[in-house]
Parts: sequence; C-alpha cells; structure tokens
Amino acid sequence: MARRRHRRRSPEPPVGAEVAAANYVTRVFSSPAQVDATQWNALLALEPDASPFLQHAYLLAMHESGCARHPAGWQAQFLTLWHGDTLQAACPLYLKNHSYGEYVFDWAWANAYAQHGLDYYPKALVAVPFTPVPGARLLARDAPARTALVEALIQHTRDEQLSSLHLLFVQPHDVKACEEAGMLLRHTVQFHWKNVVPTLPEGDGPALGRPGGESAPRPFTDFDDFLASLVQEKRKKIRQERRKVTEAGVSFRHAEGACITEADWAFFYRCYERTYLEHGNAPYLNWVFFQRMARDMPQNWLMFIAERDGQPIASSLIALDVSRQVAYGRYWGALERVDCLHFEACYYQPLAWCIANGVTRFEGGAQGEQKMARALLPVRTTSAHWLAHPSFADAVERFLEREGQGIDQYLTHLSSRSPLKSPQPGGTA
Repeated sequence: MARRRHRRRSPEPPVGAEVAAANYVTRVFSSPAQVDATQWNALLALEPDASPFLQHAYLLAMHESGCARHPAGWQAQFLTLWHGDTLQAACPLYLKNHSYGEYVFDWAWANAYAQHGLDYYPKALVAVPFTPVPGARLLARDAPARTALVEALIQHTRDEQLSSLHLLFVQPHDVKACEEAGMLLRHTVQFHWKNVVPTLPEGDGPALGRPGGESAPRPFTDFDDFLASLVQEKRKKIRQERRKVTEAGVSFRHAEGACITEADWAFFYRCYERTYLEHGNAPYLNWVFFQRMARDMPQNWLMFIAERDGQPIASSLIALDVSRQVAYGRYWGALERVDCLHFEACYYQPLAWCIANGVTRFEGGAQGEQKMARALLPVRTTSAHWLAHPSFADAVERFLEREGQGIDQYLTHLSSRSPLKSPQPGGTA
C-alpha cells in the first residue's frame, strides 16, 4: 500500500496558533480533582469514540490511588481550554520520566537521544495510564476547539522544554487534528472480536433484500453458533481447550456491577497481584484503585470467578460500556495452575457472555497474535507524535514510514490466516 509522507511543521509555532489560543483561556491542572467532573464528562459524552476509561472517576482513581502520580513517573498536567467558566476542550496530559504503562513502545527513540547526549525524558504524554484502549483523547465541543487543543499541547511542550509530545490510541477526529498540526502518525495492531456472523453468499439471487445475494449480518445466537463461523481446526481446538478446563473440575460464575461483592473484589485482587508477582513484577494497579472502581464505577465492570471443589481459584475482570455495547478484556489472575484456564477465563467465558447479552464488540487489549485463534481479528490503531528536535523529528519520520510499511505487510499476513470460514459459492463455507 502506498503511504503518503506526512508533512511535519517546523518547531516554530504554526501560523494561526496564536490566534487560536487567543480564543480560549488555557489552564493546566496538577490533578484531575481540580477539573469539574460534570463538565469533563459532558465533553466526553460528545465524543463518538468515548470509553469508560476517560471518565473523570477513572482518571481520578488512577491519580488518588497513587498509580499514576509523580512518584510512579506520571506527573499530571491536565490541559484545558475555557471560555469564561465553560470548559471547551480538555485532555489527560502527563509528564513521563519513563515509558512504562503505555503499550506504544518508544524505548529505541529514548536510547537514540541518550546516545547523542540528549534527554528524552521527561516527555509529554496524552493517554489513559496503563490502558491501551483506542478512543477519544482530545475532548472538545467542536472541531475548532480540538484544533486549538492540539496547538496548545504543542506550545506547552515547547514552553516546558520537553523532548516530545505523544498521543496514544487516538480516535479518527483526534487523528485528523493531529495530522493537520503536523504531527507524525504511528500505527500498531490490536485484536478485537465482533458479534456478527460473517456474511456468506445465499445463491445466485438477492437474499433478504440485499444486493449480490448476500445474507444480512446478524449477531451470534450462542457460543456454538460462534464456533460454527470458524474453520474446523480452530473450532476443534477451542472445544478441546474448554473440555480440559471442565474435566479439571473447574466451573465459573460471574457477577456484574453492584452484584460484585466486596469479597469478590478482594479475591480478584489477590489473584491479579499474585500473577504479576509470579512473573517478577509488582502490579501497575493497587488495591486502592480497584476499591475506587467498586465504589465509583461499579456499572462498568464484569467479573468471572473460576471455582473448583467449591473454592475460588482464578478470576478475570472485564470492563463494560453498556451504552455502546462494548466489552474490554482487562485483568486476570490465578492461584492455581490449570491447563487452558487463562483462555477460558479471559476469552471464552467473556465471549459467551457478550453473545448472551447482545454486546457487539470485545476488545482484547494490546498485542497478542495468539488471540486470532479465538477469532479476535487484527485492527489498526493510531498514535500521534511531535518531537522538538528537528533532526530527530526527521529521523523518526523516516523510521515511521518504514515501520508503517511493515505494519501493512503484517496485516496482510494476518488476513491470510483468518480463523473464519471463507465464503464459498452456493452458500456453503
């Protein structure tokens, strides 16, 4: 695929930036608690690609739990634009002195700076901490406010003499504003599942009022219906994996929202923490954060608990956006090792629940090509970057062109390995 070379503006302020800035009062806050929650959430509600993770309560829990504060390498500088007392645009901006918890990897860029005796950190980051979920990052009442917010971010990066500005997992409106401001675009790949039976031919004539003889898309009726959409090899493997869990004597229960008890939350965190520590790392998120989720955002969580001999042994936590019918695979942990338990807890139980409850999409999180075997298909995600040093900006632009070509090839390769049945003439697959 041919790729257009994105024009990057010079480090001097873009023409019109001062005019745009003059239309708003810019305020920077060191805590989300200093930004009115009602106004923040009202801006978020305007975004077509909003997610629960940009809700004020979620960002505040990250901050007040200590998970995303200065001692942990996240210094909040939430940047906002105002007309009088009305919030016009805002974003979760952090100064970072490392690149952990981001999932768009720039360690090589930091190393290149260091090799030339330059400081890459601190850098400016617009992101949801530890949450690689695509969606709105630049909250704005309209396109001019979004444009002004990007220009204000770049100017703030200059004023603070930071090496760079990065916006991660942005939505299309954000991409457009960033590209117009001369920022560089970078693409990565995630894996998402959609609750829709693949459209197959229905013979020679029109079917169900659709041209070309195609059947109308419909959601899966149950898990077996979902399995029927897969090639035989993948269908057989999933059934084998589920059978191993059942034969090990493991069963599951789930709880949603306010029905998740305090004991359930405590057990989940015990599993989550244990699994991180077994891999030699402390967990990014602490018990206080999850207590805040249980208290302030219970409607956005679904928990699965695995039990054996009447005792809980593992748990997975799924985030929900009920209004948009989207679920997000987030966290998991186990106290005992059972073959294929991770797949059951993190994929098969959630997918079965999504089908039963009419959820249209399940996002599996960052990386993980193995998710394709569970019918989570590749999706391109986008981030935007601005580097203050002209020579490094040029070098990164060339790197991203090469990397982008590699992403295109990778997606082509993945499409050739789809677990879904290929449509065949005559309505068979």
